[in-house]
Amino acid sequence: MQADKNDTVVVQEEPSSSSNSHNPEAESNAIDPLAKSSEVLAKGLSSMLSTVIKEFDVRAQQTLNSQDQVSFAIDRLTRELDQLLEDAPLPFIMQHSAKISSVRKRVSSLNSLLKSIQGRVDNIDRMLSIGTTHGI
Repeated sequence: MQADKNDTVVVQEEPSSSSNSHNPEAESNAIDPLAKSSEVLAKGLSSMLSTVIKEFDVRAQQTLNSQDQVSFAIDRLTRELDQLLEDAPLPFIMQHSAKISSVRKRVSSLNSLLKSIQGRVDNIDRMLSIGTTHGI
């Protein structure tokens, strides 16, 4: 059989499973690796942030301990200076007493600020821990 120029050929395709029809299982398989990689990324970031926060907590606690030691030392020196002032109220001693009192107030203020910051960091850490356990 020969084909003339005016002959047309009609090809009819049968529907296959790989056509443009909607296949939820194929979409689920395509999304699943993305979800898994997002979950892995989230866990990695959470782990990294957890490590950084724990390290920060340790350093912040060391700073608070150091500030407490400085505060106790200044209190002790203030008591000793007060004793000296009772014994010999010289202008020189009065001047240094005022300086030490000023430093004591600043250290106390810094100590309060550090405790406030530590409380905030603890709250953030607690929220991150709760988010990690709930799968966020």
